[in-house]
Amino acid sequence: MERTILHCDCNGFYASVECVHNPKLRDVPMAVCGNPESRHGIILAKNELAKRFGVVTAETIWQARKKCPDLVLVPPHRAEYLRFSKMVNQIYLEYTDMVEPFGIDESWLDVTGSRRLFGDGRAIANTLRERIKQETGLTISVGVSFNKIFAKLGSDYKKPDATTVITPENFQQVVFPLPVSSLLYVGKSAEKILEKLSIRTIGDLAACDQRQIASVLGKLGENIWEYANGLDQSPVRRYDDQPEVKSVGNNMTFRRNLTGTDDIKTGILALSDSVAARLRKHGLKCRGVQVIIKNPALHIISRQKQLDHATDISREIADCAMELVQSSWDINSPIRMLSVTAIQLTDAEEGFQVNLFQPQLADQHEKLSHLEQAVDQIRSKYGKGAIQNALLMKNDIGVGSDSFRKDTETENNKPAGH
Repeated sequence: MERTILHCDCNGFYASVECVHNPKLRDVPMAVCGNPESRHGIILAKNELAKRFGVVTAETIWQARKKCPDLVLVPPHRAEYLRFSKMVNQIYLEYTDMVEPFGIDESWLDVTGSRRLFGDGRAIANTLRERIKQETGLTISVGVSFNKIFAKLGSDYKKPDATTVITPENFQQVVFPLPVSSLLYVGKSAEKILEKLSIRTIGDLAACDQRQIASVLGKLGENIWEYANGLDQSPVRRYDDQPEVKSVGNNMTFRRNLTGTDDIKTGILALSDSVAARLRKHGLKCRGVQVIIKNPALHIISRQKQLDHATDISREIADCAMELVQSSWDINSPIRMLSVTAIQLTDAEEGFQVNLFQPQLADQHEKLSHLEQAVDQIRSKYGKGAIQNALLMKNDIGVGSDSFRKDTETENNKPAGH
């Protein structure tokens, strides 16, 4: 039986929620953004009026204001975005239990078994669009197709508040002319590699030899070739079936550039403290650490390293991250953004491998483990600011319990770097 998959995408989600709470914002170009005073000033979402001025997500506020001097800026209200996300998904669940969120504002739905009750994919998509609009004040764009990849393409194909149907009969006509970057999981680096092979559209990719693509992109190449040819068979997860966490990370753009060992240590310590605490919350440890560094010119490098043992201790993660920075970066060169990610995750029950020649390491590891568990308990009872490392209490780079940004945290169900 041919599947019917929907991909539902809330249009300008953060901005739309703000407009629901303050309808006057619908009549002006507006955007939700970070705090420009602390250099977190990027556009997180924009309404349609701002979009007409060329304002785009992820650009800096100053860039957006050059395009639209009268742009109204609104701070994010994340608790509200989560509340609206749950409301929207609860509506989806009235049509199928096969609802797989893909971020806070997107979800896949498998409505194959619901067609007899609610009509075909287009009918269900249009019903959902109308209900979401009436019951939440938001709009959604819906892609309807026979697999997840093309459903996602469909929701991106026409916005806002639209339904696009991609079938086995029309997918070559609709999909093949699109840029290859429109395909899910084709990032900038893969796009550049494909361009060197004169592969610029999805149709170009579909017409290639799969082995050729795999020779330059490995498993990713095999996958995206199958996606381009409509061969994706990945299932839609049940709503209560959460994917396994494969990496836990945190990144931060600092109030000023980091320069020198002390600055970098402070930044890494703050990031590692957050990552380690969330590992313990998930009952996980990591066997590797990844660091991403961005300089003021936006040049980025990524490095990773395996640990001698699995850990959920911030000091051990921080030490590894610092080693990576020292071995791959000129310490005196400015750093705009740092990311620390725990990778190669494993169950927290995995014990410490005792080194016969350095038995004191096991004792130190155990003491640090007990200490950080005690810190977790104190923070759980009295708040994150109740106890913290002295290095984080007085600094001018923007880290600490009051200023550290929750939105930079990432938990991925795919390995870091993918």
